[in-house]
Amino acid sequence: MTIRLGYQIPNFTYPGVAEQDLFATVAAQAREAETAGFDTVLVMDHFYQLPGIGTPDMAMLEAYTTLGALASATSTIQLSALVTGNTYRNPALTAKAVTTLDVVSRGRAILGIGAGWFEREHHDYGFEFGSFAERFEKLEEALTIIAPMLRGEPASLEGKWYTARGAMNNPRVREKIPIMLGGSGEKKTFRLAARFADHMNVICDVADLPHKLGVLRQRCEEAGRDPATLPTSYLTMGLVGEDEREVKEMAARVPEDRRARVFLGSVDQVAEQIHERVIGAGIDGITINLIANGHRPGMVSQVGAALKPVVGISG
Repeated sequence: MTIRLGYQIPNFTYPGVAEQDLFATVAAQAREAETAGFDTVLVMDHFYQLPGIGTPDMAMLEAYTTLGALASATSTIQLSALVTGNTYRNPALTAKAVTTLDVVSRGRAILGIGAGWFEREHHDYGFEFGSFAERFEKLEEALTIIAPMLRGEPASLEGKWYTARGAMNNPRVREKIPIMLGGSGEKKTFRLAARFADHMNVICDVADLPHKLGVLRQRCEEAGRDPATLPTSYLTMGLVGEDEREVKEMAARVPEDRRARVFLGSVDQVAEQIHERVIGAGIDGITINLIANGHRPGMVSQVGAALKPVVGISG
């Protein structure tokens, strides 16, 4: 399993699109990504829109319901959350949900998972948030349950946070569903990735990528794992304008705390920046969102055409 070119859909507020037509707009983006040569479509696992992108009352679809519907709207592209918030579901239920998605999609699911971080969602929905250390304790226990279930093995654990008693997971259509961790934590996330993950999506400022990749290699070596067996991708926001005016308008709307993870410009300019600063840093693949205009027909195709050669996809 690998993600060379992923398309993330983090925004569900589209000018002129009524709520009853919202999913049709999402599905159209997924189908366009599939046709354009993207290998994976990803959605966020959140209940509110994120700070810096919008306000909490803006539209946000539940991840696994959306992915299940996208399985029927597409035919070849991989499907994942980027990333599942571990604290929002019992881990055995998470394994069951992603395995059902794999069955529905005929073997196209990836479990993207992380520790969870958005405190307001936990507060408002009644999920326990806990401390940073506790959330990573929970993630490690959860992966201890989830990983065998995704291999078709019964899972048992009497843990501090979770319990499983021979939890079975049928039906299944593959021997193993791949696990992707998302984040940038050097001590906890990278250590868990070295133990459990088939793919690591690095989420950090682009300037930090060389250092982060060095630490990830070190964690793999500490775990006795060949770092080459853990492919990586990088999540970026692409603000791609069709002309100089649109680029300037987009630039004015970028929050200060997100500028270090954004690529801004024309299609070719963004592709060149990604080639130099991301692929050049040693990352294997790109996951990009087009939060401002990805719903505009043709935009995903333009970006896909420019990025395929950057990540080594021919055709």
